[in-house]
Amino acid sequence: MKRLFAGIALLGLVLPTQAAVASSNGSKTTLTYTTSSDVIANPERGFYHHTETHYYADGSGYVPLDLTTLRDFRTQENITQILRVFYLEKFASQDVLDKAYLDKVRADFRTARAAGVKTIVRFAYALPGEGWPPPTPYGDAPVARVLKHIAQLTPILRENADAIELVQQGFIGLWGEGYYTDHFSDPADPSIVTDQNWADRKAVTDALLRALPRDRMIQVRTPYMKQRMYGLPTGATGGLDAEHAYDGWPVARIGHHNDCFLASPDDFGTYLSDPLELDKDFVAQDTNYLPEGGETCAVNSPRSDWPSASEEMARLHFSFLNTDYNQDVLNTWGDNITTAKKQLGYRFELVKGTFTDSTRPHGKMTVSLDIRNSGWAAPYNPRKVQLIFQSAKHTFKVTLPVDPRRWASGTTTTLTQQVNAPAVPGQYRLLLNVADASPRLQGNPAYSIHFANVGTWQPATGYNDLGQVVTVR
Repeated sequence: MKRLFAGIALLGLVLPTQAAVASSNGSKTTLTYTTSSDVIANPERGFYHHTETHYYADGSGYVPLDLTTLRDFRTQENITQILRVFYLEKFASQDVLDKAYLDKVRADFRTARAAGVKTIVRFAYALPGEGWPPPTPYGDAPVARVLKHIAQLTPILRENADAIELVQQGFIGLWGEGYYTDHFSDPADPSIVTDQNWADRKAVTDALLRALPRDRMIQVRTPYMKQRMYGLPTGATGGLDAEHAYDGWPVARIGHHNDCFLASPDDFGTYLSDPLELDKDFVAQDTNYLPEGGETCAVNSPRSDWPSASEEMARLHFSFLNTDYNQDVLNTWGDNITTAKKQLGYRFELVKGTFTDSTRPHGKMTVSLDIRNSGWAAPYNPRKVQLIFQSAKHTFKVTLPVDPRRWASGTTTTLTQQVNAPAVPGQYRLLLNVADASPRLQGNPAYSIHFANVGTWQPATGYNDLGQVVTVR
């Protein structure tokens, strides 16, 4: 302990208050960390705000994202993501997306990046007309035109993949939800979907997967859509397993969004299996490695009440939920909304760490960390994990061969790594950086993961202070 605090004094630094309790064992120090109860603004998880924009035949209707509004989401609400629905009304009847429109889409991604938020992206052609059920024609585009539009959007999606956490299948039907459609099922009875309709739906899905980098995922509106298009059985046996997770193939890149969560026994047609639990088992298995999110839809007590809702969000590994809709449901949760803000997605907590106290320049040292994920899901996009050696004059980074996507919900992962110390003698504070995989965002602390511990976060760098100082001499 004396050596630890002496090293900190030499650096002119102070151990974070209540961050850790240390015990020394010869050449190693073991620290135990204090868990935080705060709501934390971490990327790609939590509640989201719904945003949408339109583009009518005369070029009107586009409302760009506002930088101040997005920054306020982060700083005032701890919300780090938005759903961005790009409506393509003008282009439902023409093949070419005009440059003015494409430039507006690009500008939105620049704004999101500058604000430190990520986008859940969906493209759609139409909203419903007056009355229910919605009148026909619905206003979406045929498959050949959709494929041409995806091809034109591909450069934008790839250029801005760092600002996109995932893309929902979209394009098909009202709201891009795949049901009320002029071209991908029978308009008079949308429940009638022919083999050719399914082939066309798969063509759109495959084109969207090709348009995105191989490490970016999409979501489909119902589990049956994925099962039918890719020949998967329902139930847990049809879901993605650990061996095939993140291998880049379509079934390892297609997650789920439930936009009528909790509304009825089958969530207004989201689940189609008999019994319904089979589809839920499928999603529960899939979402160990794939994203699940959406919005509540209608009050349906007791299922939409907090005890049932929270149990199901944990079971299905929910990463995000719409804060804007349906607020009648969300309001029934009362103060439990705060718990949802913490539990949606991942929530990493440092539990214990054991570290080498001193070594020579370039010498071997061991770092062992116990990290608990108390959230409802794991991250679904790749991340870069770095051990940081930080002195008053120097900062050195060592990339660790670990994958936070494997730090499963409700588990504690022990990371034991042997690394080389810096070549420059000195006393170095150890920190952990779980950064965005995109080089463009790795220096931006808004996109690094803030661990749920007391006194460990460095807001200026996005690093988590491990409370240990290593002497290199």
